[in-house]
Amino acid sequence: MENKSNKFGLLYKLFGVIGVLLIIAVYFMPIWWVALQSHQYPKSMYPKGIRIEFKYDGVYNGCEGVQERAEITTNEGADCLMEMTAINHYIGMYPIVQGTNSRVFEELKEGQIKPVPEYYVFDTKRDANGEDIIDPKTGSPEQINVTPQYLKVLNGILVYSKYIFSFLILLLLYFIVTPKKQNSVFAFLPALLPFYFLFLYMYSMYWYGHHLDLHGGGAFAGIKPFMPTIFGHGKVAQFETVAYPYYGFLVDFMVFVVLIFAILFKRKSIALQGNK
Repeated sequence: MENKSNKFGLLYKLFGVIGVLLIIAVYFMPIWWVALQSHQYPKSMYPKGIRIEFKYDGVYNGCEGVQERAEITTNEGADCLMEMTAINHYIGMYPIVQGTNSRVFEELKEGQIKPVPEYYVFDTKRDANGEDIIDPKTGSPEQINVTPQYLKVLNGILVYSKYIFSFLILLLLYFIVTPKKQNSVFAFLPALLPFYFLFLYMYSMYWYGHHLDLHGGGAFAGIKPFMPTIFGHGKVAQFETVAYPYYGFLVDFMVFVVLIFAILFKRKSIALQGNK
């Protein structure tokens, strides 16, 4: 009985350590990808369409090299993240929040040079008569920040995701080194990692698709709020949308499976100790 208890004790610690390593690895992996495909973006130029990839710390360009259009290529290939942002802007969507991948611009705001994240949205300040209010310091129309609060929250989650991951790892380490059965919750919370991603991903897609008022609804004024494709194929205007999990999501789901086994092994080990 004691041998079995020790065996399960070693197994839960082993699976816990594997869980820690998987959590560290998945932080750097792309979890999901989304692409827009259209006749104006032929396969010869964009083999995967206008594609972006989602990681826990931000949204990244998912395109590879584009051979036929040198004017839009860099040494790293086409910037499809910028291209998709432009397409979204055209139909009234807000800019894609890119997290740690976001660039920060320095602009003159309120008479001072201030850093401005690229997802920020500004509008011209107007008086009661609808006339632009001129800033006496710059001689230009005064700007106000109209960035929706959710985009700031989302950006904060992505930027500070490394601290969230560090916290989950600390919980898991506490689970490994403590013998109490009740401490299984410290492994269960990190085990839910793939479901945290799915919730944030789906809600964010819903939010973007139901906020098309960036500039009065965009050029396609007839487009009504919609749920963007989160899995499989869909269609928006003349674009076919494609979205699927990437290899990182498989590793993400392995975190869940491995830690559930760790919890079960720990419970079994403690139960056998109680029966000695």
